[in-house]
Amino acid sequence: MFKYISVFFVSMVPLVELRGAIPYAYVYKAADPNFNLLLAYVLIAIGNMLPMPIIYFFARKVLEWGKDKPVIGGFFTFCLEKGEKGGQKLQEKAGRGLFLALLLFVGIPVPGTGAWTGTLAASILDMDFKSSVLAVIGGIALAGCIIGLLCTLGLGAFIGVTA
Repeated sequence: MFKYISVFFVSMVPLVELRGAIPYAYVYKAADPNFNLLLAYVLIAIGNMLPMPIIYFFARKVLEWGKDKPVIGGFFTFCLEKGEKGGQKLQEKAGRGLFLALLLFVGIPVPGTGAWTGTLAASILDMDFKSSVLAVIGGIALAGCIIGLLCTLGLGAFIGVTA
């Protein structure tokens, strides 16, 4: 049970998300043939999606509030700038195809383009909540398939280190 809970929580960590949790699940599978990868995938996807509403509705406000505070200001400013930069890039490249651009932004597994950043970017771009959630869920599914395929091919350690 601990193994499933741990991959669930790893998938909720910003910047690690499912890009780190899936290789982690494959490590468990290699050590324990009875480890259920399908169940792990479901838990990882849920764990990666769980913070989305909180990020969408509150992260921008909290980051704006904290960006000029003494101890947390630097980190909050970094997060806000990262979300704004990601949102601007999406807007420039996508034009009216913002939904697909957000889906691909979250779905292409490179560092810094996961559900957390995508949801924050959608919030900054004032995308409606339903479209944002659907695009990010689609991106999570795409990233999960890509990372799973790479792990199956034996490249999971590389992905876990670079993501």
